[in-house]
Amino acid sequence: MATPAERQQQTSPRRPQTPRLVGETVIEPSPRWVRAFFDGVPIADSKRVLMAFEPRHFADYWFPLSDVRADLLERTATDTGPAPSRLGRSLSPGPPLDRYTLRVGGRVAENAAWSYAAPDAAHAALQGHIAFAWKAMDAWYEEDQEVFVHARDPYHRVDAVPSSRHVRVEVEGRMVADTMRPVLLFETGLPTRYYVPKLDVRMDLLEPTDTHSRCPYKGVASYWSLRLGDRVFADLAWSYPLPIPECPKIENLVAFYNEKVDLYVDGDLQERPRTPWS
Repeated sequence: MATPAERQQQTSPRRPQTPRLVGETVIEPSPRWVRAFFDGVPIADSKRVLMAFEPRHFADYWFPLSDVRADLLERTATDTGPAPSRLGRSLSPGPPLDRYTLRVGGRVAENAAWSYAAPDAAHAALQGHIAFAWKAMDAWYEEDQEVFVHARDPYHRVDAVPSSRHVRVEVEGRMVADTMRPVLLFETGLPTRYYVPKLDVRMDLLEPTDTHSRCPYKGVASYWSLRLGDRVFADLAWSYPLPIPECPKIENLVAFYNEKVDLYVDGDLQERPRTPWS
């Protein structure tokens, strides 16, 4: 007799997961209308893009060549080096890549796009398609909403859940936040973040900074530094004053880096996670 897991596997179609979970390349059609702009020109405009999930890499959009302003692209190299990601990282070495420079009027973006000159079996679906460096473009849109930093992974979840847990944040023994009404934000692959109403935060200890960051799933964040006497803990807390419509529950709440504070949840001191923000 089949186990419950086996029965579920038999009845459920295989869904690609983010590569950090499965460690393989997965390519699937995306139903989204995607556009990339450079110098006011829609360099890529397609309703039939492919989304490629690569190990240790954010998902990428690949456009059919017929939906791209190929007249503005100049092939500058073919090599077997790793493909640059949209965040400037590198993928593992793979099949040969054609690299392109983008020219619009007097503006030039080198290494702005790439395609597989001779894709291997794992990338065969990308034949006749081209990808663009996210940072090289001026703006990206999914449907009519601008998207920042990288493409939105449809298998990446962000859940903001109101809670009655007791959350207390301390820095060097000093209480800087204490609440019984946090919003817990669960995001795929990241530590749980605890968003606290400003009335439950020692806002008199926080100083706004000019730092801002963008998240494709939450919006634009503003930051505060924490001042304790002569010590300043730079950009220790953040808030989303105007989160994107899909994430309204964290609007104007304050979160602190779990990696840098003593965080107590229901009286238990949480282990500091090891992340790029540690």
